[in-house]
Amino acid sequence: MKILREQERDTPIAGDSDVVVCGAGPAGFAAALSSARMGARTTLLEVGGCLGGVWTAGALSRIIEADKPGVMAELTEILDARGARADRGSTEFSYDVEMMKVVLEELACAAGVRVQLHTRAVTAQVDESRRLSAVISESKSGREGWTAHAFVDATGDGDVGALAGCRYDYGHPDTGDAQPMSLMALLMGPRIEEIDRFIAGGKPVPRDSAAAPSPSQRYRGGTRALLEEIERAGVKPSYKGPTLWAIHDDLFAMMANHEYGVSALSAGEITEATMAARAELHSIVNGLRSLGGPWARLRIVATADQIGVREGRRIHGRYMVTADDLIDGRRHEDAICRAHWGVDVHALSAAEGGYLSSARERETSGGVRKEVEVQPYDIPLRALIARDVDALLMAGRCISGDFLAHSSYRVTGNAVAMGQAAGVTAALSAMGSLLPHKVPWDDVDAALREIDLRQPTV
Repeated sequence: MKILREQERDTPIAGDSDVVVCGAGPAGFAAALSSARMGARTTLLEVGGCLGGVWTAGALSRIIEADKPGVMAELTEILDARGARADRGSTEFSYDVEMMKVVLEELACAAGVRVQLHTRAVTAQVDESRRLSAVISESKSGREGWTAHAFVDATGDGDVGALAGCRYDYGHPDTGDAQPMSLMALLMGPRIEEIDRFIAGGKPVPRDSAAAPSPSQRYRGGTRALLEEIERAGVKPSYKGPTLWAIHDDLFAMMANHEYGVSALSAGEITEATMAARAELHSIVNGLRSLGGPWARLRIVATADQIGVREGRRIHGRYMVTADDLIDGRRHEDAICRAHWGVDVHALSAAEGGYLSSARERETSGGVRKEVEVQPYDIPLRALIARDVDALLMAGRCISGDFLAHSSYRVTGNAVAMGQAAGVTAALSAMGSLLPHKVPWDDVDAALREIDLRQPTV
């Protein structure tokens, strides 16, 4: 590899805050909002052009493990009041992506969060005591420094932790293989009643309650029917569990592709995966449209700006959530949320058939399937506090956990709860002039309980 040596340069400090949060996805948004509401001067840096990450730039359109108090409950109530939540499920629901963008921005601004979009963290400075002291970003404003008492890595891929020198794990422990990426698409054209049997969830079609399928029946039936319909159109999707979610009567979200063997740490590979996934989505929609009938009006409104990355770095923390936590349903004194989602490992290669059920994981040695029965389990605050560097917390899928545990806790309802806890802890750390791991758990617990009991603002 050729090397270009750069000259030393001075970097201006763009902001000094109590708390700096990097990444404004579900976890980062919740962290910044919670920190600012605690009274801490909070800066939120985001590489994309909107808040929300996979919720918005990624057009995910579906929230799993949504039954969390505090910020998640507040968002749910606001989306309901604005007619932007497609179904009223308590544990998961679909939502209007564009309204989600507006709601997140309104809440962040009202709380006094300093937001800077189109900004990526590229360097982290750690002092002699192993304390993270600054994050350096690059943007249209050039190279800028951001100092704070405490930092939250909510980048999803653990970028800040890695830049700061933290150790981390990536992918399957035996092979390093990571779960595939998927690109979402928003579709319109048919009416919901015309394609109801192909819909896995979201806005329901009014029908006799006695004849209505259960949510699980609707999901399985819709997914199976959609796969058969896509194949009838002569297209073989890379994902064998394509899902169509109804958001409004004529607006749908579709996830129907897998991009295998792509590293979340390679911009080149992500670029190729994004373009391949977008081409496949158009192929699928063109195929469906060729079938005529209600499909004849099917059009892609938009594909996501950001491909959905299921797996990146897992930064080492002061506790690692493992498969044993899930199997035993472990409780922790410093629990920041209770997680319920099963082990959800998507196939690691096309040869594995496109999807692995949420209750199973294929062992690489011998190809034996290992059953993993998940009990409700706690995510402890210690898993959100970096082990190798002080003054750094993690929130979202980059917290400390093993391969199987990550496939459960990574869903975005859990990410919001993690962000809420990380933001509160960071704020208490700054206001008490303590390192995050020195903040008394009783103080964190009391603050989280107050947030949980706070009436949502509509």
